[in-house]
Amino acid sequence: MKKLLVLAALPMFLFSMAGCSHPAPPPYYAPPPPGAIANQGYRDGVDAARRDLARGFPPHVDSHPRFRNPPTPPGQPIQIYRQNFRRGYQATYAGR
Repeated sequence: MKKLLVLAALPMFLFSMAGCSHPAPPPYYAPPPPGAIANQGYRDGVDAARRDLARGFPPHVDSHPRFRNPPTPPGQPIQIYRQNFRRGYQATYAGR
């Protein structure tokens, strides 16, 4: 009888040590509001123009990696970021 009890308890012990078999759901991060994307684009454009000015490069906004591949979340309009990147870049070059 003891052997039967031990044999019945052993699988329950092993399964309890295995943990949950369901994978954890991926985390959800809410996308930033469109105004935040526009502000980020403008700031990135200003930073890119300052780097170009410091290095003596001619103004060429289309050559920057953040302009070509904006760091926007999926589903957010890329054009808002690019438009504000261009505005920040041109405003910095105009103000020198």
